[in-house]
Amino acid sequence: MTAEFAVALPAVVLLLAFLLAGGAAGITQLRLEDAVRAGARALARGEDAGSVDGIVKRLAGESVASSLTDDGEWVTVTVSSPVGGALGPMIPWTLKASASARAEAGTP
Repeated sequence: MTAEFAVALPAVVLLLAFLLAGGAAGITQLRLEDAVRAGARALARGEDAGSVDGIVKRLAGESVASSLTDDGEWVTVTVSSPVGGALGPMIPWTLKASASARAEAGTP
């Protein structure tokens, strides 16, 4: 009984670690998607780049890298971030999200 437990325990721990890493990646992706949607709405309303970046960082965390593009009719916010959580530094994943919105009439 003890030998089987000793053999099975590392597999169970490894499976749990993968599940936790996947959960952390999912939560990070959801935060990124919420942040880009809010950022795109603010940019479409005519907010300046500094305030849009502040909105994105407030919703997605300080470790995000964001870029804003404006082609006149459409505005796009793109963010990327490494996976968060306890296992995040050991996982070399970079998650990305992007959202576009049509610029409102009368915005500079």
